[in-house]
This record gives sequence, structure tokens and C-alpha cells, in this order.
Amino acid sequence: MPTVSGHTTAIRAKKVIGTEVKDTSGRKIGKVEDIVLDKLSNNIMFAVVGFGGFLGMGEKYHPLPWSMLDYDENEGGYVIDVSKEQLKSAPSWSMEELTRGDGTDFRDQVYEYYEVDRYW
Repeated sequence: MPTVSGHTTAIRAKKVIGTEVKDTSGRKIGKVEDIVLDKLSNNIMFAVVGFGGFLGMGEKYHPLPWSMLDYDENEGGYVIDVSKEQLKSAPSWSMEELTRGDGTDFRDQVYEYYEVDRYW
């Protein structure tokens, strides 16, 4: 079913990965590096946003609840109502840590930090 903007509600993961993430002022925060799925509930557990570092070295990976990302066609990316400073203080891990185990420890910490309604 199309959304208000005419887009369908379905999107392929490869179109999301690599998309810029910006704050509400339009400043680039990072980009979507990956999407972690909850296989048991068939939901998106979180999007992994990378920022910082140089050429992939020293980059931090921040899981963000999927519901926080709002695609803005005019911005050409996802807009989140979180400042770069808030993101710097947010929980972050290496990509290996985020994808180890069932991910629920990371999921729970992130949803609590951002005070977002839980899907589970």
C-alpha cells in the first residue's frame, strides 16, 4: 500500500543501507550501515548508524530503533530528532558485538535510552 508521499510501505534493505542520517537541521550525522532483524517477531530490531572515524577506522556504531528514522525525500535521507551530541552519549558497540547473540541486550538498552515505544 502506498504511503502519503506515494511510496510503498515495503523497501529493500539494500536501499536503506548506505542512506544518510541527518538531524532535524539537515546536518549529516552518519549513515545506515546495517539493519538487525528480530527473527522471532519478524520486526526490525534496530538500524545501525555509523559515524565518526576516518575510512572506517575508529567509527562507532549506534543502534537506533527503526521507528525513530523518518525518510525525508527533500533531504535525501533519514531524519532523526536526535542531536549529534546525544548520539555521542548513546550506547554504541562494534559491529561484531551488535550482531553477536540474540541482540536483545543491545535492543533493550537502546529503546530505554531513546525512550521509544517497544515493539515487543
